[in-house]
Amino acid sequence: MKNKSTMWILAALVFGILSGLVCHWLLPVEARESLVTVLDTVTHMFLNLIKMIIAPLIFATLVSGIAGAAKSAGVGKLFGRSMVWFLSASVLVGAFGFITAHILNVGDGLNLMPGGDAGMETKPLDYQEFMTHIIPTSVFAALTANNPLQILVFGALFGIALLNLRKKGRSSIADAIDELMGVMLKVTGYVMLAAPVGVFAGIAAAFTSQGLDAFATYASFIGGFYMSLSALWIVMIAVAVAFLGTAAFRLVRIVREPMVIAFATSSSEAALPKLIEGLTRFGIEKRTTGFVLPLGYSFNVDGSMMYMTFASVFLINAYGIDMDLGQQIAMTAMLLLSSKGMAGVPRGSLVVVAAVVPGFGIPAAGIGVLLVIDQLLDMGRTATNILGNAIATAVIGQKHDRSSSRLEAEPAATPRADDTEYSREPERVSMH
Repeated sequence: MKNKSTMWILAALVFGILSGLVCHWLLPVEARESLVTVLDTVTHMFLNLIKMIIAPLIFATLVSGIAGAAKSAGVGKLFGRSMVWFLSASVLVGAFGFITAHILNVGDGLNLMPGGDAGMETKPLDYQEFMTHIIPTSVFAALTANNPLQILVFGALFGIALLNLRKKGRSSIADAIDELMGVMLKVTGYVMLAAPVGVFAGIAAAFTSQGLDAFATYASFIGGFYMSLSALWIVMIAVAVAFLGTAAFRLVRIVREPMVIAFATSSSEAALPKLIEGLTRFGIEKRTTGFVLPLGYSFNVDGSMMYMTFASVFLINAYGIDMDLGQQIAMTAMLLLSSKGMAGVPRGSLVVVAAVVPGFGIPAAGIGVLLVIDQLLDMGRTATNILGNAIATAVIGQKHDRSSSRLEAEPAATPRADDTEYSREPERVSMH
């Protein structure tokens, strides 16, 4: 059944590309615009279905997992491990994008002239506002806005409180949350039946509107970016193999469906239900997935980090700006820090670039150049974000779940030095 679902989505992707190109070549401009409007409407309807289930799915999964735990002391360690992984990945991926963009000399010889307007908001990001925004002023507002970090903060506190009450015998709310999680997983299954339709509409709209014109005009930039993304995927999978062994290849097979959904819709949210389902099938506990993924959606955006450094180097070369290495590294560091405040911002990567690069002497009009092809690039960076979060959750979850297994097994029996049955480490998570 899972293979059939994946095949339908892949078929919708291919058919959407072909249909979009045919419509772009054969239909007059007015007819193309009308068709794109219809396709965009279908895409938005599918994305709204996804957004409808995101908040209750994250909340129910997180709270049910924490409330069902024998101990809650591991939450702090889980948070620490997650942040160390996410920040390290951002630095390494940002450096990778910076180096590959210089190796490929993206934008070199384009000779763009300064002038014009970027056509979008370039207000610098307010870090104080971002930090205070992590704490929700209203849980209902957080759920309505589908803000993963705010849901995570409230859900973690709610789950820990519920765990303490459950230990005292009051478990009716916990049982209800468990039921809610089961219901939301069932609803998710119903919604994802529409995934092939949403994928087809999203990709067909993009190619009906732009055809191959954008590819022809910015071929070196688009080709270089996707070539670099491919190299990044190889590195990411190699890292996964180093931590997970051959199970890493099984993980990649499991997450290819949410990656295709993310690629076609340019939406990480659209892929979240399938990603949670896939990681659960891989063997990661729901409580771990429900905690790490919302954090990853805000702090672990590998594809977006790659794009931002790549795009900044492109603009430097395209405008022929003389910027020394120290300034470029400082700009890359600013992009890295700013990327942590982009969660939930439409075209967040482009907004961050627009906020940072003008401060280093790059004309704001360059953002308008990127805007022309942003949809084509957004598909690749969104799919990369999904792969990065899948690997991070699997690696962090494997270590955390095994540690939790040891903690939960300790009260049951005290191992004896000569008792091999008790000295073996319990294996609750199968990676193969």
